[in-house]
Amino acid sequence: MAYRIYITGAAGSGTSCLGAGLATHLGVAHLDTDDFYWAQSPMPYTEKRPVPLRCALIDQAQHEAMGYGGWVLSGSADGWGDSVIRDADLIVFMRAPTPLRLMRIRRREAAKFGSRIESGGDMELNHRKFLKWAASYDEPYFGGRSLTRHLEWLSGQDTPVLELSGTRPLSELIDHSLFALRGGAAEQGQKAG
Repeated sequence: MAYRIYITGAAGSGTSCLGAGLATHLGVAHLDTDDFYWAQSPMPYTEKRPVPLRCALIDQAQHEAMGYGGWVLSGSADGWGDSVIRDADLIVFMRAPTPLRLMRIRRREAAKFGSRIESGGDMELNHRKFLKWAASYDEPYFGGRSLTRHLEWLSGQDTPVLELSGTRPLSELIDHSLFALRGGAAEQGQKAG
């Protein structure tokens, strides 16, 4: 059986962590939207690829992955990448409290970029902007990726949606996802964990 799973949610909610863990468990490719969204540049995460190129790159990676059992795509592609999500067998929507998400982002960014995000570092300003952007997710009128936008997008999906709490242990999140993938509790708006 080939697996096609899309995991989305707020930055820091655990989408990439669950994506990697679930892909490893299933023995399939893990694809993260950030790897396709952002072009390589000296200042990371500052140059966006054009939407058609992003979608073409993801589509190619998904096509190649189908020869090896499927794929797990994590991140946020709603609003620009519907063409690469439409074949998913399951959509997992991750939620986590803002303070936890921001703590995870700070930890992840510090591990990845070190002193570059600290005071006086060349990425300090971008890091601060990213934290402010991520903190705005729960604001109903925020124009970027937001809870309101995600819920609206999810309500229009025909694919089963499983909502999970990013506060739960990874092993539990994987178990809930596998259960839903195999025809368990994944219904439109079904919550678990």
